[in-house]
Amino acid sequence: MKSTWEKIFEYASMPVHGTMSRKLRKGVSLQINEGKVYEKAVIFLGEEFVRITEEAAKKQAVNSYYDWSGISTLRTMSPRD
Repeated sequence: MKSTWEKIFEYASMPVHGTMSRKLRKGVSLQINEGKVYEKAVIFLGEEFVRITEEAAKKQAVNSYYDWSGISTLRTMSPRD
């Protein structure tokens, strides 16, 4: 399933210039395993894990890590055309 999940992450995001990371496209939200909904997050697709970075209160960076094998569902939400 990893290759399928990668395609979904790629659909929902775009590359961040000069890095290996990707940021969510404008208006697109992402939910992993029916959990937290991420908006305006930066995604890193590693070989062994996925890291989601978002900005929290007081300009703190919050990183959430997911094992590829632990991802069972991905949900993208965007405005209807």
